[in-house]
Amino acid sequence: SVTGVQTCALPILIERGGRHAVRVWDAQAPARVGFAGLAHFPADPSWRVQATWIAHQPARSIDIATVINTVEPSTNPGAVEFERDGRRHRLEVLAEPDADQLFVIFADRSNGRATYGAGRYLYADRPGPDGQVVLDFNRAYNPPCAFTAHATCPLPPPENRLDLAVEAGELRYRGPVGK
Repeated sequence: SVTGVQTCALPILIERGGRHAVRVWDAQAPARVGFAGLAHFPADPSWRVQATWIAHQPARSIDIATVINTVEPSTNPGAVEFERDGRRHRLEVLAEPDADQLFVIFADRSNGRATYGAGRYLYADRPGPDGQVVLDFNRAYNPPCAFTAHATCPLPPPENRLDLAVEAGELRYRGPVGK
């Protein structure tokens, strides 16, 4: 218990944008107790797309804004390009330290209507020997800030705002959001 709050786990110290905070989980938080469950678009194999890997030589750094008005430099080893409805689309990819997968933060035309307004996240396996990456948008999911006002979520960079509605993956959360 931390100051009378029952917790699910030990509090941890986090650092975001040069600022420190203590993250505490409250097992009785209204958003947790009233969790309404997740909803998804029906799985659609057409949203499992083959993308071409375009490596940045050397890897770059890309500035990623967060919901707490900070900017975090992130490793950007390359981009992926794919075709949908006869048009080419490109997404810059992030590499998290010690991660086996690539991380994509993207926004699209479904945001705010059917999906979370700020964008969604997607992981993909690193490119195979053929230079291809599979982007399975059926696995796109909401960031933690879709569920709580106390998250420090990274936001899609301007380069990752798709001019199409990705009608796949997790839908906008319809339950209570903790404050």
